Amino acid sequence: MARKILIAAPRGWCAGVERAVEIVERTLTRYGPPVYVRKQIVHNLHVVRGLEEKGAVFVESEDEVPEGGVCVLSAHGVSPAVHENAGRRHLKVVDATCPLVTKVHVEAQRFAKGGRTIFLIGHAGHEEIEGTAGEAPDRIVVVEGPGDVANVAAADPERVAYLTQTTLAVDDTVEVVEALRQRFPAMVGPKHDDICYASQNRQEAVKALAARSDLVFIVGSQNSSNSNRLVEVAREAGTVAYLISDETSIDPDWITQAEVIGLSSGASTPDVLVERVVASLHDRGYGDVEEVTVATEDVHFPLPAGLD
Repeated sequence: MARKILIAAPRGWCAGVERAVEIVERTLTRYGPPVYVRKQIVHNLHVVRGLEEKGAVFVESEDEVPEGGVCVLSAHGVSPAVHENAGRRHLKVVDATCPLVTKVHVEAQRFAKGGRTIFLIGHAGHEEIEGTAGEAPDRIVVVEGPGDVANVAAADPERVAYLTQTTLAVDDTVEVVEALRQRFPAMVGPKHDDICYASQNRQEAVKALAARSDLVFIVGSQNSSNSNRLVEVAREAGTVAYLISDETSIDPDWITQAEVIGLSSGASTPDVLVERVVASLHDRGYGDVEEVTVATEDVHFPLPAGLD
């Protein structure tokens, strides 16, 4: 049997990532370097290095941006306190927050105004969670998994809501929501699912790949939440899976027994890295390439006013 690569579609950049990267590039064109970017614009080192070469300066905090400087906020969103601090420092702020993350922030404001305790399902310490939690720090409780549910409390068990990080694994989130609902039957949720369309589509594509593959590679950075979820989805389907940053991360021992390798990438991974992995596997005898398509994406988010 010929050795073969199955490539997931959709994979790689989503509309929010594409928009965020374009915002940095257009901000550089409009204002000239240096343009300061708070945190990694998206969780991919390859993308960050490319923007650095064009004149972007990545900082951990808006406090590191010179007073009056241009500051782009990353796709993961920030808390109101960051906006207030940037205002005090007279920064020219360009907000690259993904519109789907902004939707979660708006929901957090709405539930908080309604006097509800909000259970925010996601990974503590992740930038997106920190930003959303900052909308109502006295009302939001972060819940990482079903095991946390027994220990959470609400001021009024009848006034409870939940929200989720946009990049979670769909199946895991359902489990946490069900556990919360058992404890708080009156709990309400967002009008529409918070997990973004791109995360869901990429997870479905990886499930389809994993069913036909001996081994799955997900191309993405270690700190990319959605890339890590794709690895988990493949493993839950019973297939060996690895997160690789590019072709140099592949251990030759991994592929000795694999006839069919499934390949996908996180929503912050540029497709050039996938192409490099395909070329590397081609050199190792994987001649056949087949695309496995589960959905077609045509979502496009408008740029902020002044940059479009």
